[in-house]
Amino acid sequence: MKKFAAELIGTFALVFCGTGAIVINDLSNGAVTQLGVAITFGLIVTAMIYAFGGISGAHINPAVSIGFAIADKKNKKALLPYILAQLIGALIASATIKILFSEHEGLGATVPAGAWHQTFILEIILTYILMLVILFVGQNKDVRQFTGIAVGATVGLEALFAGPITGASMNPARSIAPALFSGDINVLWIYILAPIIGAVLASITWNLMKSNAD
Repeated sequence: MKKFAAELIGTFALVFCGTGAIVINDLSNGAVTQLGVAITFGLIVTAMIYAFGGISGAHINPAVSIGFAIADKKNKKALLPYILAQLIGALIASATIKILFSEHEGLGATVPAGAWHQTFILEIILTYILMLVILFVGQNKDVRQFTGIAVGATVGLEALFAGPITGASMNPARSIAPALFSGDINVLWIYILAPIIGAVLASITWNLMKSNAD
């Protein structure tokens, strides 16, 4: 239950702060800025990793949980409870944003700025890089203490340059919740499937490189 609660709270914080920054930026005529939104996502991820990493690993992302299940079979038992907790946390966050900012229609939902295949490929690559950082830093005892900084910086970096095109989701829960509450689910499949593919490919890469090193 502690792990379930940690994933729920961590994902709530991620979606609340991240999509909240997007909504407030829109309503304040760009006061937060794209840079501010990217920094918000990066910092909240860093904070949640250091807050809950010791309890649940602070996946706060269904794609990451799936990636860990591929990387290490011991993580498979926790997969469904983790995803359930993450989705609940994200839904509560979007419901809160909806109550606070009912005048905003999008609620921070991720929508492609261009062709769907452009966003699909970008989201695969973005999540692949993110999952690689999570695995190669988080599973290395020599640099494990820097996991929060490395992962948060990766999220912030990717949100900074790819956010204007894809929304830089890299996280199905982060996209599912605002899409459901805003009613815009036409392209939601992209933000569910692409991050999962990216995370799985990164986990396969990690297993291959780990095996070669062994």
